[in-house]
Amino acid sequence: MVFSVTDKVLSKRWIKDYTYIITGAFILAVGYVFFITPHKIVPGGVYGIAIVIHYLTKDIFSFWPGGVPIGLMGLILNIPLTYAGIKILGPRFGIKTIVGFVITSIFMDLITFLRTDGNIPLVDDVLLSCIFGGVLIGVGLGLIFKSRATSGGSDIIAMILAKYTNLQLGQLLIYVDSVIVLTSLIAFQDWKIPLYSWLVIYITGKAIDLTLEGGNYHKALFIISDKHEKIKDKILVDLDRGGTYLTGHGLYTNHEKKIIYTVVSRREIVILERYIHSIDPNAFITVMDTREILGEGFQSLKQKIDN
Repeated sequence: MVFSVTDKVLSKRWIKDYTYIITGAFILAVGYVFFITPHKIVPGGVYGIAIVIHYLTKDIFSFWPGGVPIGLMGLILNIPLTYAGIKILGPRFGIKTIVGFVITSIFMDLITFLRTDGNIPLVDDVLLSCIFGGVLIGVGLGLIFKSRATSGGSDIIAMILAKYTNLQLGQLLIYVDSVIVLTSLIAFQDWKIPLYSWLVIYITGKAIDLTLEGGNYHKALFIISDKHEKIKDKILVDLDRGGTYLTGHGLYTNHEKKIIYTVVSRREIVILERYIHSIDPNAFITVMDTREILGEGFQSLKQKIDN
């Protein structure tokens, strides 16, 4: 199977993508080696399986007295999974995905080898380790995803299952990772480990979102008021924001209503709410969290794609 290369080698885009991959792989490895592995936390994925195998093989092999290296085991698991993914799903997994998990495995075992204190955790507090480990893993994965690569592993298993079932990929990812987490309960006979592992999975997901989308301090508002002209002026002139008029009809009165849709910062929402209250206490306002805002006045779509 030949992988198609979309970016010219040594082009600006190529250099940026591989910088993301190398940096992300290093951060990911640090998160595992210093925070996750020492506490036997199993946050899904192939490296979760590798952690279980690492501890179960302790003192079995004379050349690996501490157990099979986690990076090596992750690499051994990723190679057949990626091959199966290519055979079943087609060439969906580019060379960047392979480079990503190979470099991650190398970093993981290299950092472990260079540590003088073996598998001793950086901090003894398991909860603190889960938080920092989850954040580092999420940031690392987020950077790898920015390069348009995937993390491989359980993602591939979920994609294969999705092809032969009617379940959504997101649901299958949760199921696959949960099964892997539950293997830690069977292996270590400790309920705290899967509970901490699910916490790491949650934190990792949030950190991935933050890395991909950036910090967002804006709120989206729908405003229904008879004083919409004054509110429009407040938004355009005082706040220097834009907005959109939508037309609706009241369910009860069937009267036509003007609806203002706008996006403002957290500070500006306080100013706007106080102003609306002063001119129309009966106004109806819906405030919504926004995950990402692209367009004029905010980050442009082109800028996001370029980054």
